[in-house]
Amino acid sequence: MASEEASLRALESLMTEFFHNCTTNERKREIEELLNNFAQQIGAWRFCLYFLSSTRNDYVMMYSLTVFENLINKMWLGVPSQDKMEIRSCLPKLLLAHHKTLPYFIRNKLCKVIVDIGRQDWPMFYHDFFTNILQLIQSPVTTPLGLIMLKTTSEELACPREDLSVARKEELRKLLLDQVQTVLGLLTGILESIWDKHSVTAATPPPSPTSGESGDLLSSLLQSPSAAKLLNQPIPILDTESEYICSLALECLAHLFSWIPLSTSITPSLLTTIFHFARFGCDTRVRKMSSVNGSSQNSVLGQERGRLGVLAMSCINELMSKNCVPMEFEEYLLRMFQQTFYLLQKITKENNAHTVKSRLEELDESYIEKFTDFLRLFVSVHLRRIESYSQFPVVEFLALLFKYTFHQPTHEGYFSCLDIWTLFLDYLTSKIKSRLADKEAVLNRYEDALVLLLTEVLNRIQFRYNQAQLEELDDETLDDDVRSRVERGQLQQTEWQRYLRQSLEVVAKVMELLPTHAFSTLFPVLQDNLEVYLGLQQFVVTSGTGHRLNITAENDCRRLHCSLRDLSSLLQAVGRLAEYFIGDVFAARFNDALTVVERLVKVTLYGSQIKLYNIETAVPSVLKPDLIDVHAQSLAALQAYAHWLAQFYSEVHRQNPEQFISLVSTALEAITPLISSKVQEKLLLSACHLLVSLATTVRPVFLISIPAVQKVFNRITDTSAQRLPDKAQVLVCRALSNVLLLPWPNLPESEQQWAVRSTNHASLISALTREYRQLKSSAILPQRKVQLEDTKVIIHQTLSVLEDIVESISGESTKSRQICYQSLQESVQVSLALFPAFIHQSDVTDEMLSFFLTLFQGLRVQMGVPFTEQIIQTFLNMFTREQLAESILHEGSTGCRVVEKFLKILQVVVQEPGQVFKPFLPSVISLCMEQVYPIIAERSSPDVKAELFELLFRVLHHNWRYFFKSSVLASVQRGVAEEQMENEAQFSAIMQAFGQSFLQPDIHLFKQNLFYLETLNTKQKLYHKKIFRTTMLFQFVNVLLQVLVHKSHDLLQEEIGIATYNMASVDFDGFYSAFLPEFLANCDGVDSNQKNVLGRNFKMDRDLPSFTQNVHRLVNDLRYYRLCNDSLPPGTVKL
Repeated sequence: MASEEASLRALESLMTEFFHNCTTNERKREIEELLNNFAQQIGAWRFCLYFLSSTRNDYVMMYSLTVFENLINKMWLGVPSQDKMEIRSCLPKLLLAHHKTLPYFIRNKLCKVIVDIGRQDWPMFYHDFFTNILQLIQSPVTTPLGLIMLKTTSEELACPREDLSVARKEELRKLLLDQVQTVLGLLTGILESIWDKHSVTAATPPPSPTSGESGDLLSSLLQSPSAAKLLNQPIPILDTESEYICSLALECLAHLFSWIPLSTSITPSLLTTIFHFARFGCDTRVRKMSSVNGSSQNSVLGQERGRLGVLAMSCINELMSKNCVPMEFEEYLLRMFQQTFYLLQKITKENNAHTVKSRLEELDESYIEKFTDFLRLFVSVHLRRIESYSQFPVVEFLALLFKYTFHQPTHEGYFSCLDIWTLFLDYLTSKIKSRLADKEAVLNRYEDALVLLLTEVLNRIQFRYNQAQLEELDDETLDDDVRSRVERGQLQQTEWQRYLRQSLEVVAKVMELLPTHAFSTLFPVLQDNLEVYLGLQQFVVTSGTGHRLNITAENDCRRLHCSLRDLSSLLQAVGRLAEYFIGDVFAARFNDALTVVERLVKVTLYGSQIKLYNIETAVPSVLKPDLIDVHAQSLAALQAYAHWLAQFYSEVHRQNPEQFISLVSTALEAITPLISSKVQEKLLLSACHLLVSLATTVRPVFLISIPAVQKVFNRITDTSAQRLPDKAQVLVCRALSNVLLLPWPNLPESEQQWAVRSTNHASLISALTREYRQLKSSAILPQRKVQLEDTKVIIHQTLSVLEDIVESISGESTKSRQICYQSLQESVQVSLALFPAFIHQSDVTDEMLSFFLTLFQGLRVQMGVPFTEQIIQTFLNMFTREQLAESILHEGSTGCRVVEKFLKILQVVVQEPGQVFKPFLPSVISLCMEQVYPIIAERSSPDVKAELFELLFRVLHHNWRYFFKSSVLASVQRGVAEEQMENEAQFSAIMQAFGQSFLQPDIHLFKQNLFYLETLNTKQKLYHKKIFRTTMLFQFVNVLLQVLVHKSHDLLQEEIGIATYNMASVDFDGFYSAFLPEFLANCDGVDSNQKNVLGRNFKMDRDLPSFTQNVHRLVNDLRYYRLCNDSLPPGTVKL
């Protein structure tokens, strides 16, 4: 190696060149390789030590520290002990000498490198590692440095990465826990002394008449007057150095609290001190000073002090998030809550100079976030524990939370607070359900708070009270967090829709607890806005082109816009509450519900009669959408009361149904004019959905005879009329089909008039499928392109309607399904005849298979065995290996979808009980294993795999006897059931495929298939079967262990551990005596001594928790040994 000086100059110029913006990527790669090679040399660290003490170049220092980091974490085992001692003594000296002058990122990296040595060598070879840190903290000159070392130690040693053995991880945690009391004592001392030192000198301002904070609430929160007095001391003004030390100490505490258990070593004086610092966040005077003095220095100081508050709240939240609270710690918790609510009171305090909102706006946003997190943790984790303390004033706390919620400066802040109220309402609801006897007492305690909450949330969604804020909400763009919402099964929504939905959930939860209050609060507000809407009729004038709304003054238009927006929101609220009028409370709340439904019916009819959706207005871009929305929401709200109408029908159908008949007939009069392709889609779909609910949920016997319904029948079956948009067409056809197919409630079978309804249904379907059935003759011939597109449109339109009709009656009575199939029979046969002609048009095949899948799921009994066989046979013949390959490999996602639907149909077939479809099993298995599996096995894409493995699982699960014929007699005679095995080759091939799937990266497939194997074991004792036990069991265990070692499916660690246990437990003796030694013998990258240690550490436990712990220990240590061995210099002799 060249001299140290020359090497340093060379390295500096290389580094400068590397980071220069003119250097090419090619050259950068060369430099990188050069540097890596240098780092790998034995003894390179000596040069790096010289570089660190002799250079001022940041890049060189960073590189040198990386070399040390690599040496310590990956090669330490092979470093001679003399060198180790030298490194252990030199690096801390270097840190002590230069810590004041080094850039902070270099200093922090150097601290981490020293902590890494401690992680390997403390206490055996580096016994003064931790005492050094404690000494640094205690010496005033080096306190900041000691705190940085302490925090790094907590981060690196308490929750170390996997490059340590499990035994070492446990040892480190124990060593650290022994030090916790000392460390917490030191940190308390630092924070207290800084606070005390500065608070003596803080000038106490004379008390102003408004600042008397010893209100009743405060004294009830803080039992002892001395505590209240303490918290009322003015906040000291800290110098920059003290501020820095306090922030480091609080950061240390937050990290320590994340892993140490709650115990008495967290003393009351420490908690009180943390709360003192939490007050920095709610002190607005600091900002005032900075704005008065105008100097940037002061404003930075203000931000820093705000940051101390944020850090202190982080510490508090770490403690709050622990659910397991030892008895002796409960009193501390109570004290913590009392002190935090003192802060909450301080934040939400009004005085002449400040409204609460302006006060909250002045605080640091992160502080508000932390505070909201605290409140959420309090309600979700600790409320049930604390509520029982008589001295804790929960109602007063809710009053503060109320002020805090409704003065939030941001929408996100408000949403977070609504979440907290939702948690509280859930808590109350479950408390009442579990203690019904105390229901009244609990509700009386909280009634006022809940009514206040309800009123305020309702005000917040109305433009009348909250226009400025609501106009800021975006009602155009769907939120960007769409993907995760879709995965959680939620709808995409705009910011405004989310705001409304979250608010209405709170309203609904209050309604559940206090139905009468909630209704009497909401209904008058709805009534007011309805009056405005119903009064619009007088302003409608006829003009040359049609009707016009004669409201033109800008102010009037704006007021109307606000009123219509509010009406739309309140209609949604009324719809959301429909579920609280049905079931057991139907009679008790009948009158309220009837009032609502009558109003809704009146409003929907009014909207349809004066055709507000087609009216001309002064500001069409605003008022027209408003009018359409109100009309659509009134239909949707009425639809929400369908279950109430159904219950009403069943109560009155015998006595005097006039009132009911009038409600339904009027509703239909409101719906019919809207079912037209000229009506805006939003409104049209609302009308269609209401029609479907009346036909499906309410099912009045007289529906078919109402002229309005007959009009819809005629419109839909008239081929000359313009077809509705797809969605609407499907809904209307579903409604009409259900009117004829679904049994009428409250009537015996003899009065159901099935014969007439069956004829009517047949003619309805015949009219809907006329064009489709004519395709049979022409589609077989080759078609021109234009013609083909027309044919595709007919197929799409007809099948989407038929599929929906079948799906909607699939869970209904046999009679309904029979009639449905009779009407559809010809169309089904046409579909089967058309199928081969379109086998190469994957978009058409996709729709056809969707239709057949729905038929199989809903009507397979009605279709009968011969025809079902014919369908399956047709499909099996069409899906040749070539056709499957074309679909999967060349037609992209549509082609794959076609194959997936085909496999789904087969899933339905193989699940059918009884012997009917058993003859198909051999051909289904052969299709899977010989045709589909070879095409997809080697592809990395997950397409088709999930469906294929589900089909194989269903084949095994529902047809176990096809493989294992265990006769009862045989088991009685032999005393042990020695099952007969049939179709062994097919069974083995299926298991082989499952095994292969565990070697692929797709984690979803892995999880699904592991679940299938576990289910087969639970239900059919798969792992105990002789063929599995003797030829496959340990192959599977081996694959699962390898997956754990390679960390390729880490998210499934727990599931893999349990499955390994379930497999091993079938033959523990074999696992411990044969499998484990062989597994270890075949492990590469570890020596025989290490293998012995791994084997010894795997205790012969037979219970699940200990066994899985042993598995994870084995995996961790095996990886650790490999890491160590990889880092040893070549030729190292291992003893």
